[in-house]
Amino acid sequence: MHSWISLLILLMVMPLVQAETDTEKGLAIITEADKRDLGWQDSTAEMLMTLRNRQGKESVREIRVKNFEIVGDGDKGLTVFDKPRDVKGTAFLTYSHSLVPDEQWIFLPALKRVKRISSNNKSGPFMGSEFAYEDISSFEVPKYSYLYVRDEALAGQNCFVLETRPLYKHSGYTKSYVWIDKLEYRIQKIDFYDRKDSLLKTQRLTDYKQYLGQYWRALTITMENKQNGKSTTLKWSNYQFKTGLTDKDFQKNDLKRQR
Repeated sequence: MHSWISLLILLMVMPLVQAETDTEKGLAIITEADKRDLGWQDSTAEMLMTLRNRQGKESVREIRVKNFEIVGDGDKGLTVFDKPRDVKGTAFLTYSHSLVPDEQWIFLPALKRVKRISSNNKSGPFMGSEFAYEDISSFEVPKYSYLYVRDEALAGQNCFVLETRPLYKHSGYTKSYVWIDKLEYRIQKIDFYDRKDSLLKTQRLTDYKQYLGQYWRALTITMENKQNGKSTTLKWSNYQFKTGLTDKDFQKNDLKRQR
C-alpha cells in the first residue's frame, strides 16, 4: 500500500520537475553555448573581408583583429585595416558590455581624428559592409531575450532554433532566429528581421575549427542582405590564443598609431 502511495506522489511530482517553458529552454541553450567559450583570455587573427554588390562585383580588404576577454562584462575588440590603400590605417575599437550600451570608436586616416560611434547609430553599416556596428560587438547573453522555437536539421546537423530579441536600445533588428548545433553548441545561422519585421539579412557560419581543444571559431562568415542583394564574406586565418594581450592594447588614444 505504501509503495502505491509513493508511486502516486512520484507521478504527481515528475511533470513539475520536467516542466520547462520555451523561454527557460532557450536561455538554458544559449547559456550552455556561452559557457563553452569561456576562458580563451585573448586572441589575434587575420581576416579577408570581401564586399559583393548586387551584380557580383567584389572588393577585398585585408584586416587584423585582436580580442580581449573581460570576465563579467563584454569583451574588447580592435580591428585594423591594412589594404587596400584607401582604407589603410583605419582602426575600429569596441568595448562590448552586458547591460549598458557598447562603446565604439573609429579612426579614419582621411579625417585624422577618432570618431565615437553614437549608440543610436548601431544599425549603420560597418565600413560599407553588410555587417552593422551592432554585429561587430561581442555576443553577451544579457543583451537579448530567448525563446526556444523548434528543433531543425541544417546542413546535416541537428540544431536548436531560438528566437532572440534585443533588449538594448537603437537596434536595427526586432528579432533574430538563431540555429545552434546540438553537438557542440556552435551558432550555424542567424536570420535578422528589420524594424518592419521583414527578413533583412542571413548570416551563415561555416568551416569551424577548434583551438586549444575547446574553442570553436568559424573561419568563414557570410552576411547576405535579402533586401538589397549585397553580401559580405569574412575569411579568418592565423588564429592565436593567449598571446599576452592586456587592457593597454585596447586604448582609444592609440587608434591613430595602429599601422
